[in-house]
Amino acid sequence: MSTKVTPKPFTITIDDDVLEDLKQRLARTRWPDEIPEAPWKYGSSLSYIKELIEYWEKEYDWRATERNLNSFAQYTVHLDDIDLHYIHVPGVGPNPMPLIISHGWPGSVYEFIKIIGPLTDPARYGGDPKDAFTVVAPSLPGYGFSSLSNRRRMNMEEMADIFARLMTEVLGFTRFVAQGGDWGALITTRLGFAYPDQVLGIHVNMMAATPHSSEITNLTAAEGEFIQKVQSIRDETGYQYIQGTRPQTLAYGLNDSPVGLAAWITEKFYAWTDCHGDIESSISKDDLLSNIMIYWVTQTINSSFWLYYQLRHERWNLQAGERITVPTGFASFPEEIISPPREWVERVYNLKHWTEMKSGGHFAALEEPEALVADIRAFCRDLR
Repeated sequence: MSTKVTPKPFTITIDDDVLEDLKQRLARTRWPDEIPEAPWKYGSSLSYIKELIEYWEKEYDWRATERNLNSFAQYTVHLDDIDLHYIHVPGVGPNPMPLIISHGWPGSVYEFIKIIGPLTDPARYGGDPKDAFTVVAPSLPGYGFSSLSNRRRMNMEEMADIFARLMTEVLGFTRFVAQGGDWGALITTRLGFAYPDQVLGIHVNMMAATPHSSEITNLTAAEGEFIQKVQSIRDETGYQYIQGTRPQTLAYGLNDSPVGLAAWITEKFYAWTDCHGDIESSISKDDLLSNIMIYWVTQTINSSFWLYYQLRHERWNLQAGERITVPTGFASFPEEIISPPREWVERVYNLKHWTEMKSGGHFAALEEPEALVADIRAFCRDLR
């Protein structure tokens, strides 16, 4: 006989000692050199990282970030040997739709700080209250405040199972929709695949599943170009090989050095946003550092790598004849790492909604929050 688990209210409160230790580490940074060529060509720009670290040490206010995050109701619940952290904000409207939103790497629940309000209370932001959602935003197991330090790691399928239990067993929803980007897109896709009776539909802003190799036939010209592009972006996937083969070795440096951690993560925001060489045209120092801080104060950079190990060693793939049957919405942002043509997405998903965005990249919720919110609303109207 199963026992219903009870969520516990959660408030982010990082000790002053942790913040003081961080400042001391930042002040003692031993900087590397940089060859005199174009900044960012070989990784994070030395001049920009120095500028970012000076701001982090002297101006950045973590307590303000704590207050912002704590303005949303947060909880933890014990499921399968993990205290799962999640934000849960009831919708304000006549019939709010349950929505679980999932982040990826190197992101966190902080990514959603600009979209939770408009999603849950659209009237307050000039929208229609009929579009309201009750939003659930978990920290992925092993990320942030869902810490798995010194415990077994969870693979992507297990994370999807945990999120399904959170929505149904813990929160009591019989049907819900799911949204995500990066790993969140893969988890969302898995939710739609494994739980079609509970999941009304899914919305993703990154291609998370591919057809079985036996079904990649009769390609259109656009699909052929897409496959060639995927095969040519290996320069952008070096981090996957490191995190997916020797994650423990990398963790020694990034868990101990805040500058190392910041440089590792910042380079991804530079490369994957629609910034055209000016990172702060897409993401502010405060948003960048708030996301980095969640990894730092929870010491979860090591456990966050695990999904990349799974990607190389036990990846979930669709088998011949399998596809995602639940209604799917896709927001295609132009500077996403991989932007597939519509017909490629239709090979895998039951695509009911497709939007080609004018701007934005991999971190859509931070870069283009209004566009992402509008697209989620538009897709879900036919599901209500």
